[in-house]
Amino acid sequence: MEEDIDTRKINNSFLRDHSYATEADIISTVEFNHTGELLATGDKGGRVVIFQREQEVLVEEQTPDVVLGSILRVLKFSLPSLQSKNQVHRRGEYNVYSTFQSHEPEFDYLKSLEIEEKINKIRWLPQQNAAYFLLSTNDKTVKLWKVSERDKRPEGYNLKDEEGRLRDPATITTLRVPVLRPMDLMVEATPRRVFANAHTYHINSISVNSDYETYMSADDLRINLWNFEITNQSFNIVDIKPANMEELTEVITAAEFHPHHCNTFVYSSSKGTIRLCDMRASALCDRHTKFFEEPEDPSNRSFFSEIISSISDVKFSHSGRYIMTRDYLTVKVWDLNMENRPIETYQVHDYLRSKLCSLYENDCIFDKFECVWNGSDSVIMTGSYNNFFRMFDRNTKRDVTLEASRENSKPRAILKPRKVCVGGKRRKDEISVDSLDFSKKILHTAWHPSENIIAVAATNNLYIFQDKVN
Repeated sequence: MEEDIDTRKINNSFLRDHSYATEADIISTVEFNHTGELLATGDKGGRVVIFQREQEVLVEEQTPDVVLGSILRVLKFSLPSLQSKNQVHRRGEYNVYSTFQSHEPEFDYLKSLEIEEKINKIRWLPQQNAAYFLLSTNDKTVKLWKVSERDKRPEGYNLKDEEGRLRDPATITTLRVPVLRPMDLMVEATPRRVFANAHTYHINSISVNSDYETYMSADDLRINLWNFEITNQSFNIVDIKPANMEELTEVITAAEFHPHHCNTFVYSSSKGTIRLCDMRASALCDRHTKFFEEPEDPSNRSFFSEIISSISDVKFSHSGRYIMTRDYLTVKVWDLNMENRPIETYQVHDYLRSKLCSLYENDCIFDKFECVWNGSDSVIMTGSYNNFFRMFDRNTKRDVTLEASRENSKPRAILKPRKVCVGGKRRKDEISVDSLDFSKKILHTAWHPSENIIAVAATNNLYIFQDKVN
């Protein structure tokens, strides 16, 4: 890691070497902010690392090769946009901006239960001033963090000496006007709010409302609505807990607010259903406004049907017209005006259908993959095994499989599409389904809100790729 990033006072221990990675280093969430200038990652160790995109600089370049991808954690990289034959206008690099410990491990003595420090989700708030705000959550507690810069410090206190100790007022004979002196840029992360003690079960989702005054947090059986200014009280807006827990048939797996209508939200369930709720209808949204479910094909019915139909992620499109859901084998796009079936279904790794028994035995069948839209809602992306991730173009119906690995992601290199061979003769550039590494999985991805830049978390490595620039 190059030394120039030390111009900002950061804790370099957060930049961990691949060979010494531990369980705590595994990235558990990735999220761009609303402008795409910042990228936050959370890990199982309860830490948040924020990367900032540097400003554009014009540099001399003899052979302006365009870049598709590079590894952020290993070395710095450039995302160039061609200007002339030997001048490249470099789109700024993403460098470490701030690192801080968001959550610590806790122990619930009443229930004899350990509470992990793992960051389950990060959500940015739109920037209103010079500071940045983000929400981070583990299984039980949501925190609101303020990330701000300081490049000046006050000097010339009357009641304190230069080392900060209080002076004896009797020795003060003159009054001084404190002044601000320049100092090295320092990025500070401070917790502004702590929203705790509202969830009995593990939090799986948080979503900021479009009014930017409220947000919701969802666990397995309940969804709570919070006001950013009130930490000791939340409103329970969904409660699916049965009177007798033995009658429990489904749990909430993900929830999200509509991007434009502050009264509307959706949540998905382990039964593969999606419910759209309107908070104007009643205080407790036990009765949904719309119910999205696709009838199961009897020919595909198997022992694993219920497990693989569980929805692991749900996302509104930026336009607010569509909902995207991810289950174990597919990504589906739903129109808000059509509840009986999805308008688009994309097979992510259908070649694993014959491997479900072994995937059940090694618990991989319970992996929770996320999915994301690009800025124009025309392309969707989701992860798979063997460090593969998939992209589907909704307009052309073309799809591609790419691999995020150190060997294939050298600086200024173009990623080659990968193909999985199910049976028969295997071609030179194909990989057999029996050779897939199920310990290497891409569960968390993020897409820049306006550009073709993606962030992909592969265990403890963060990869950032850019579309080829013409």
